[in-house]
Amino acid sequence: MRIRREYQSWVANETLEDYALRYAARSYRRWTPFTLANTALGGASFLALEAIGASVTLSFGFQNAFPAILLACLLIFLVGLPVAYHASTANVDIDLLTRGAGFGYAGSTVTSLIYASFTFIFFALESAILAQALALATGLDLTLGYLICSLAIVPLVFFGVTLINRLQMWTQPLWAVLLVLPFAYILGHDPHVFSQWAAFTGLSGGTARFDLLAFGAATGVLFSLMGQIGEQVDYLRFLPDRSRANRRAWWSALLLAGPGWILIGGLKVMAGSLLAVLALNAGIHSRQAMEPIHMYLWAYGQVFDRPEVVLGVALLFVLVSQIKINVTNAYAGSLAWSNVFVRLAHYHPGRVVWLVFNVVIALLLTLLGIFATLEAVLSVYAIVVTAWLGALVADLVVLKPLGISPRHVEFRRAYLHAFNPVGCGAMLAASLAGLGAYAGLFGATARAYAAFLALAASFCCAVAIAYATGGRYYIARDNSRFRAHRADEPIRCCVCERDYEAPDMAHCPFYGGPICSLCCGLDNHCHDACKRPADAPARAHRAGPAGMLAPRFTGRLARFLALFLTAAAAMGALFLLAWRLMDGAAASSATPFAELLLRVYAATLPLLAFGAWWIVLSHESRELARAELLESLRHLESARKHLVESEKMASLGGLVAGVAHEINTPVGIAVSAASYLQDRTDAVLARQARGELQPGELERYLEDAAQSARLLLSNANRAAQLVQSFKQVAVDQASEKRRRFDLGDYLRETATSLRPGLRDTRVRLLVDCPAGIVMDSYPGPIAQILTNLVMNSLQHGFGDSRAGTIRIAARRDEDDGIALSHADDGCGIPRALHEKIFEPFYTSRRGQGGSGLGLHLVYNLVTQRLGGTIAVAERAGGGVEFTVRMPRVTPSARATIPIVPAGNPT
Repeated sequence: MRIRREYQSWVANETLEDYALRYAARSYRRWTPFTLANTALGGASFLALEAIGASVTLSFGFQNAFPAILLACLLIFLVGLPVAYHASTANVDIDLLTRGAGFGYAGSTVTSLIYASFTFIFFALESAILAQALALATGLDLTLGYLICSLAIVPLVFFGVTLINRLQMWTQPLWAVLLVLPFAYILGHDPHVFSQWAAFTGLSGGTARFDLLAFGAATGVLFSLMGQIGEQVDYLRFLPDRSRANRRAWWSALLLAGPGWILIGGLKVMAGSLLAVLALNAGIHSRQAMEPIHMYLWAYGQVFDRPEVVLGVALLFVLVSQIKINVTNAYAGSLAWSNVFVRLAHYHPGRVVWLVFNVVIALLLTLLGIFATLEAVLSVYAIVVTAWLGALVADLVVLKPLGISPRHVEFRRAYLHAFNPVGCGAMLAASLAGLGAYAGLFGATARAYAAFLALAASFCCAVAIAYATGGRYYIARDNSRFRAHRADEPIRCCVCERDYEAPDMAHCPFYGGPICSLCCGLDNHCHDACKRPADAPARAHRAGPAGMLAPRFTGRLARFLALFLTAAAAMGALFLLAWRLMDGAAASSATPFAELLLRVYAATLPLLAFGAWWIVLSHESRELARAELLESLRHLESARKHLVESEKMASLGGLVAGVAHEINTPVGIAVSAASYLQDRTDAVLARQARGELQPGELERYLEDAAQSARLLLSNANRAAQLVQSFKQVAVDQASEKRRRFDLGDYLRETATSLRPGLRDTRVRLLVDCPAGIVMDSYPGPIAQILTNLVMNSLQHGFGDSRAGTIRIAARRDEDDGIALSHADDGCGIPRALHEKIFEPFYTSRRGQGGSGLGLHLVYNLVTQRLGGTIAVAERAGGGVEFTVRMPRVTPSARATIPIVPAGNPT
C-alpha cells in the first residue's frame, strides 16, 4: 500500500528546522569555523555564572569556593573535550550523540529530558535576572517582566542558527566591552580588591581555613554547568569537514567554543564571586549581592558618577547578556524536546513548536521563584547531569578506542537497540548513588561529594557493564548498507520522498527502500520489525512471566507504572519546590505547611493513577483501531490491485485484438499472393515437362511472379512493422523495466499500435513531438497512459460515431521536465466531473462496460510511477485536454507497505 508522509511547512524548511533530529547535512554546513565559534561562545554570556559564583562564595567562603571553581573548570573542560570532538566529526547534536554512545534509541530519552531541563532551568534563571533589571530600571511589574523577557526570545530563535549567527556576531563586541570595562576600572584604581576577596570567609563567619566538606558542596553546585557542553555542540555540529586547508581553524573553533567555553565561563564565575564580596563590603544586602543586576550596578557605579548613566549601562549589559544566552537556551531546548517527543509519541510538529513549549516551561519556573532555591536546584541537577555525562565520556574515551563500542556514532533508530544497558544502567546506578548520598544516607562527606560520586560511579559502571555485555547492545542489525555512498550523495526517502545525504539514511525492510532518520523515528506501524528475530511472532503469543500474565497485560502494566511514576515524580518535585520556597518562613509555620503539602500530594496520587491508566487504555484503543484500519486498508489495496491488473490486462487484450485485426489484412494478401504464385509456378512447370510451354506464356508467368513478389514483400513489411511496434509496446506495458528512449519515436510506435482500434471509426490520431527528447524513465506506464486516454476518448468523446481528431503532443518543460498533452475535439467532460474522473470506480457508463478504473490507473501511473502530475481542462473549441507533467529523469519509485497476514497487525 503506497504511503507518503507530508511534513508541515516549517518541518520541511531546514532554514527553520536546522536539521533537528538529523545528521547535519554537508550541503547545509556553509558557515566558517570562526562564525560558528563566535556563535557558540555567545552562550558564555549568561549571568547565572556570576550568580553561581556569588552563591558559592557567600555560602562557603573564598578559601573553599576558589579552589572549587578551579577544579570544576578543569573537570568540565576534560568532560567536554571528547563530547565536542565526536559531535563535531559526526555532525550530530548531543541527543543523537548520546543514542550511539551507550544509551540506545529509547534510552536516550531520559538524557534528552535532562538536557531539556538544563535549558529551561537556566532560561528561567536568566529571564528572572533580566526581569529584575527591568523592574529596577523602569518599575515594571516583576510578573509582567517575566512574561516579556521569556516570550520576546521566541521570534529571535524562530529561524534557528541562521539568525542566531548574525545576532551573536553583532552583539559580541558590545558585550565584551561592557563586561571588561568595570573590572579594568576597579582593578586599575584599587589593586587591593583581591585581598578583600581572598579574606572573605562566608556569611556564616567561619575560619579562613580550607574545609573539605564546604569545598565538596561548592564543587557540586558548579558541576551543574557541565550540561552547557550540549548547547555548545548544538552549534559545533555545523562545522565543515576538517581538511588540510582548514585544520588549524577547525581545531581552534572546536577547542575554544567546545570545552573552551569554560575558560570564559570560569572567569565570569570568579567575576561574580569578586563582585558579590565587594558589593557586600560596600553595604549591599547579601540577597541583593547575589543578583547580577545589583552586582553590576555597584561595579558600574565605580566607573560612572551619574546614577542614570550607571543604571542605563547596567541595564544595557544585562539586556545584551540575557538575549545572547537565552536564544541559545531556547534553541537548544527546542532540539531537546523534539528528540523527547519523537521517541515517546512518534510525533514531530516541528522545532518551532517545542521552542514555544520550552519557553513556557521556563516561564512557569520563573513565576515559581526558582532564583530563591538556586543552590538546591543546581546541586540536585548536578548529580543527574554528571551521571549522564560520565557514562557518555566513558564510551567516547574508553570503549570506542578499545573497539567495544562502534567507532562511529550510530544515531539511527533502524540500527539501534531501544535500550543499551551500558549507558542506561550506569546512569541509573550513579544517579541513585549520588542522590542517596545527597540525601545524607552515606554520611556528611558523601553528601558534600555527591556529584563527584555520581561522576566516578557512572564512568566506572559504564566500562564494567560494557565489558560484561561485550558491547552487543550497541548495534541491532547490520548498518553498512549506505556506507559505500559518498557522504554528500543524495538518496531519496521512500516515505517523505525528499533527498537526504547517505549518513542520514537507513534501509527499511518494512517499506522496502531507503528511509531518512526522521521518517524512521516517526513511524508507528513497523514496531521495529527490522530488528526482531524471525521467530518473534511465534514467541509473542506465549505466556508471560511464570505463565501468569498475558503479554498484553504485562505491557499495559509496565506502561501504566512508567507513566504513573513519572507523573508522581514530577508532581513531587513541584511540591518540593513549593516547600523550599517556605524556607524564609518561621519554623512554626513551615512544619504545618509541609504536612499540608504532604497530604495534598497524597490526595493527588489516586488522581494521577487514574489519569495514567486512562492514558494507557486510550493509547491501546488507538493502537487497536489503527491496526484494524491498516488491515482494512491492506485488504482494500489488495482488491484494488487485482482490479487494476484486470483493467491493464483488458486494455492489453483490446490492443492485441486490434493489432491482430490489422495484421490480418497484409497477412491475408500475402497468403493469397503466395498461393497464386504457387499455382502459376506449378502450371508452368507441368507445361514445361510436357514440352508445351510457349515463349509468350513464360513472359506472362515472369510478369505475374514479379508482381506477386512485390505484393508479398510490401505486405510482409507492413505486417513486420505492426508486429514490431506491438511487441515493443506490449513488452513495455507488461514489464517494469526502466531504460533510456527517445520520447518522439516511442509515442509514434505507441500510436502505430493503437491505430487498428481506430480503423472502424472516423477519428484521426496525430502525434506531435520533436526529436531529441531522450527520457530516462519507464516506457511501459507511458504506453499504458496513452492507451487508456485514447480508449477513453473513443468510448466517451466519440461514442456517438462522430468524426474528430485525437492529438498527442509533447514538449520540454521547465526544470528539465516534460509536458505531455492528450487532446480531442469530442463531446468533452462536464466541468462538475473534473474532480471525480480520477477517482477509483467512478464511471459515467456504469452497466455499459465501464469499470471506472481507466483514468484512476492513469492517475496512479502518472503520480506514483512517473513522479508527475495530471490535470484536465476543457478545450475552447469543444472537447477535453489532459496534460501530464513529469520529470525527464524519473526519480526512484515509492515504497509499498507489505501485505502481512491477518492476525499479526503492526
